[in-house]
Amino acid sequence: MSNNAELLSKEVIERAKKLNTTVLTDALGCTGAMDYRVKPVAAGMKVVGTALTVDLRAGDNLFLHQGIYCGGKGYVLVVDGKGHTENAYLGELMAAAAKANGLEGIIVDGLVRDKEMLGEIGLPIFAKGFIPNGPFKDGPGAINIPISCAGVSVHPGDLIVGDEDGVTVVPKDKIEEVLRKAEDKLVYEEKRLQTINSFIEKSKQENLDGKSIAPGWLADKMKQYGY
Repeated sequence: MSNNAELLSKEVIERAKKLNTTVLTDALGCTGAMDYRVKPVAAGMKVVGTALTVDLRAGDNLFLHQGIYCGGKGYVLVVDGKGHTENAYLGELMAAAAKANGLEGIIVDGLVRDKEMLGEIGLPIFAKGFIPNGPFKDGPGAINIPISCAGVSVHPGDLIVGDEDGVTVVPKDKIEEVLRKAEDKLVYEEKRLQTINSFIEKSKQENLDGKSIAPGWLADKMKQYGY
């Protein structure tokens, strides 16, 4: 693992675990999310960790095998499978090996297989779907280089967060700024929910004007349209 990017600090990972992909993309200016088709292979899967990148030839998983054994605790394999849809890049055996080796999860721009078993193994795996066809194992490929995965640039050492909504990539040189903004956004959202829930309870007892719970920024935005 000597060529891997340095693991992100425990502090960064713990902060990221308290957030979600949506507030992180908001903090990135509504960017940073992979293609909408990249989703967890089973409900409830979430992953947070340091990117270990893998570049593949379309339909070939030789370097993904190697990547599994280059990684370990704290790393998330992020795999550029070129969006290939004719072969699966991994299945039960590779997922089990990755979990045994301590990887936090695997993100694949492509398809996987053994859906039922992947859910039972429990390693967070994100992909675009499933197909029974297996992959080739001839290469070429590369490990720990800048890649594009499902429409987003990923560098070794970037922060990767995946949940039910998809996968967000936070560039390593923006992590502190993005985490701070995301934390502020989360506080804002929690306060908004409290306001809305309070309105719901009060409206059971009296007629209230729904405009009273409109967010403060909305009126200024709408002035230019005459509202």
